Amino acid sequence: MAHDPIIIAVANQKGGVGKTTTTINLGAALAEKKKNVLLIDLDPQGNASTGLGVDHDKREATTYDLLAGDVTLTKAIQKTSVNRLCIIPATTDLSSADLELVDNAKRSFLLRDVLRGSDPALFVFDYILIDCPPSLNILTVNAMVAAHSIIVPLQSEFFALEGLSQLILTVRDVRQTANPDLRIEGIALTMYDSRNNLSLQVEDDARENMGDMVFKTVIPRNVRLSEAPSFAMPVLSYDSASKGSAAYRALAAELIERTKKKKAA
Repeated sequence: MAHDPIIIAVANQKGGVGKTTTTINLGAALAEKKKNVLLIDLDPQGNASTGLGVDHDKREATTYDLLAGDVTLTKAIQKTSVNRLCIIPATTDLSSADLELVDNAKRSFLLRDVLRGSDPALFVFDYILIDCPPSLNILTVNAMVAAHSIIVPLQSEFFALEGLSQLILTVRDVRQTANPDLRIEGIALTMYDSRNNLSLQVEDDARENMGDMVFKTVIPRNVRLSEAPSFAMPVLSYDSASKGSAAYRALAAELIERTKKKKAA
């Protein structure tokens, strides 16, 4: 049965908060739960593509080509080594998008036009996850305009919440100008160390300020999570029994539950 996929941007303008790690492993965990997932790498660094084993010479059709209108969605989608998880890879070409799109009146809507269109390739997927670059540039805005909601990975460290206010302002702008239904799906605390008072304090602050918006699941600091990308696979494939794998499975279950409730509402 054809259905519209749920489109989620994984965004935080701070780098090093576990954004790509979350996109890859949440995607793999959803796939493990029999969901068909498309991951869109919208970061010029292309770390999600590398982390899922797509070599540079295999990135023939990329997100840049898709935004430029040079390829169809069907041509851009590639399978990964993870069953049910596909990707549209990125290359450094994307880094020039800001400059090249500046004169395009529809520059903020390019990804939305592709992902909210009628291409039959879309309706295979249950979830589309967009890995955003670590900045609030035209690429991130494209992701927000295209998405139904946003997941914000938040590193359990000092000043974590300060960066969040800037992101929330951007979400508000996008709501007012381009995507009135955009919402924050949830905030995922990453790199969490329960032995560290700071982690506990950040969690308390986040839950106090953001309430139910914060996912119950926290993503721990985990050696396996850090090692997996260098083997070009999600942690669920690299070490299925690790704490990192367990955390992303729990996060996926929580996300499925949340999106199910939203659909029913």
